[in-house]
Amino acid sequence: MIGIVSYLVFFLTMGFVLSIAVLGLNLQWGYTGLFNGGVAAFFGAGAYGVILFGGSNKAGQLIGFGLPYPFAVAGAVLLAGLLAWIVGLITTHLRHDYLAIATFGVAIAVENFARNAEPITGGAKGLRGFERPFETVINDPFWFNLAYLIFVFVVLIIVYNILENIGQSPFGRLLRAIREDEVAAQSLGKSPARVRLQAFIFGSMIMGLSGALYATFYAFISPQDIVPILTFQIWSMLIVGGSGNNKGAVFGTLIVWAGWVGSGWVLTQFAPVEMQLYIGTIQFIMIGLIIVLTLLIRPKGLLPEKLIISRSVARVKPE
Repeated sequence: MIGIVSYLVFFLTMGFVLSIAVLGLNLQWGYTGLFNGGVAAFFGAGAYGVILFGGSNKAGQLIGFGLPYPFAVAGAVLLAGLLAWIVGLITTHLRHDYLAIATFGVAIAVENFARNAEPITGGAKGLRGFERPFETVINDPFWFNLAYLIFVFVVLIIVYNILENIGQSPFGRLLRAIREDEVAAQSLGKSPARVRLQAFIFGSMIMGLSGALYATFYAFISPQDIVPILTFQIWSMLIVGGSGNNKGAVFGTLIVWAGWVGSGWVLTQFAPVEMQLYIGTIQFIMIGLIIVLTLLIRPKGLLPEKLIISRSVARVKPE
């Protein structure tokens, strides 16, 4: 029984962590129409940042500030935001597939940096040895994981409510206006380039927060955790759930994550031995099938975006 509960705690913790990253992508794509193909880069910046800011120097490692956990997380989020600001200044004037290709190249560059900058990132061996929150108070692994699940859930609720308020605010309507017709928004005196950059930075900072929570949970991060395929996974969660809808982003994350871990368990238990080496590949094929079926049956996702109609719109009474 404890084993089942422990696995459920793991499943929900990872599901909520990934939901935060998907919410960040939803702000960029669902609200603003920015095709970010480099999600893994900003997720990785937050993951490496929290251990570099919160961990201590080890043999052969140049950076390790040993900051308290809240400051380490704040530093990780700001690091992701700084990376997004640099990338955004260069790429947010691009459109659609050009933006996707450019940001995908950023994800490749960040992964290669993490793999080769061993004095900073630990190289292929990664970074470990990080004092996590609650760990000094809760010594039992099960209760620590349960406490961390509650902590991540609270963070998810906070991020969700912030984005819901943004979506219903004038700024949120401006984001959608730029997504639908940039020329019309510009004719009203708005600056689409500035607004797109703001959305890109804020969405990437949310992805960095997700990466920081991920690295905190494992107390470890390596280049293998931020491979570009992570971008595909997070995009699939948003597509299945429904872009432009924060509820859909969270729901799609849990659906795809359940399909991922469930298919892995089934294949591990019942697949022939000679197929065990290809479990990861089969899982990606299955996720691809989920995306295709969703697009065929529900093209806008399981929980599509709802149009927001301003209350100030005058009603015409029939004569």
